[in-house]
Amino acid sequence: MNENRQQQVVSLCRGLVRERSYSGEEQGVAALLAEFYRAQGFDSIQTDGYGNLIACVKGVRPGPKVLFDGHMDTVPVGNLSDWRYDPFAAELAEGRIYGRGASDMKGALSAMACAAAFYAADCGRDFPGEIYVVGSVHEECFEGVSSRSVSGIVKPDYVVIGESSQLRLRIGQRGRAEIVVETFGRPAHSSNPDKGVNAVYNMAEAVRRLRKLPTVSHPALGSGILELTDIISRPYPGASVVPEYCRATYDRRLLVGETEESVLAPIRRLLGEMAAEDPRFRAQASFASGSEKCYTGADIVARRFFPGWLYDAEAPFVKAVCQELAAIGHQPETGCYAFCTNGSHYAGEQGIPTIGLGPSMENIAHTADEYIEVSQLTGAVECYMGIMRALLWQPKEEAICVS
Repeated sequence: MNENRQQQVVSLCRGLVRERSYSGEEQGVAALLAEFYRAQGFDSIQTDGYGNLIACVKGVRPGPKVLFDGHMDTVPVGNLSDWRYDPFAAELAEGRIYGRGASDMKGALSAMACAAAFYAADCGRDFPGEIYVVGSVHEECFEGVSSRSVSGIVKPDYVVIGESSQLRLRIGQRGRAEIVVETFGRPAHSSNPDKGVNAVYNMAEAVRRLRKLPTVSHPALGSGILELTDIISRPYPGASVVPEYCRATYDRRLLVGETEESVLAPIRRLLGEMAAEDPRFRAQASFASGSEKCYTGADIVARRFFPGWLYDAEAPFVKAVCQELAAIGHQPETGCYAFCTNGSHYAGEQGIPTIGLGPSMENIAHTADEYIEVSQLTGAVECYMGIMRALLWQPKEEAICVS
């Protein structure tokens, strides 16, 4: 890549980092990207009801639709005193761009936008198909939920997720669910606890027994972890009152093939066994739901169940990408994301052939002094252009997720 193009992608990335874009506040990033797309002569730029920005550059012949997905939102900065550099100054130092979202994932989004522009310019639009670059909203809260709108509009044949992977190819991920376990007691004065039923004691026993539930596992994706993340009782504060209610939230990492029913079944079965043993024990399990406001004013609402997915490394579209990456000098090795992405919708819900590849390291996301190395950023542009060469000329296929 020549120096002018390197400067373009670095400039775009720094511009995006300077725009604070916590979930629900992505409008500044969307406006900056739209300005870039207009300057580059993209064929269409649209914003859906949630605020996802969808830009398209078309080839001169019919062909597959390849969608590059990067989310515009970031997690909050946290304690400013933990940062050496202003998190919204996009400082360029030590060959790195520092700032909130640099790694997760404004670097990848900048690289996708530039790669689409450079690819179209290099071949004079003489390619089959359409390239879409999506800046999605609320990914940090709801992985894949706003993407449902995007896939309905675009109807892509292939999807590329830009989450960090150090430019290595990802062909799957564990999904994520938030499970709520509730226990119900009977209030009483704490001086006469026997007159009531303490919901916290019941929860404590449920937690103890839930830890002993066997975990499912997958040879590529790992363990379907069930981990307690918070507990709260009611009334709170509970001065002199036996708590009548207790709620615990669990994070459950999902493997391929798991459904809402299969995930809840062992937990509900255990709670049923406990109720049969003790008539004073009442409990239930369900999936958490959430609601957030989008910058467009729309509400985004979802049950927190985001499926896992996995494709075969020998699938033709995966092999085509690997071959192209190897040809341009990048490592074509395949693996899986350790975390959840918007692929939960594209691949997990819709079954659209999906891969992931992004600049930077996974463990830099959400940290103080978050950064992206400029070499990773420019390398991502090269990789994305290679993926375009591989997939735009790839016949549409019905790739099957591995079970």
